[in-house]
Amino acid sequence: MRLRVEFTTEPFDLDEAPAHALVAREVIEGAQLDGVDVGPFGNTAEGGSDAVLTAVDALLRRALEAGATRISLQLNVVGEGDAK
Repeated sequence: MRLRVEFTTEPFDLDEAPAHALVAREVIEGAQLDGVDVGPFGNTAEGGSDAVLTAVDALLRRALEAGATRISLQLNVVGEGDAK
């Protein structure tokens, strides 16, 4: 099964990326995922279910430890035709 995760971390800082946002991006970029797209207001990545779920667990734990007060997350099952 393939999954797509979309997430944002808060609080926002428009002048400089906060530590929790940098940590979250580091986790996703270092995971064995494809279709990784990081941006200032949202991030997405795709991959096999084990890889995505492992990355989401690390993302939640590490972003909270780094000061995130809210993490918005959406997880979707994607088919082969849905891949970006």
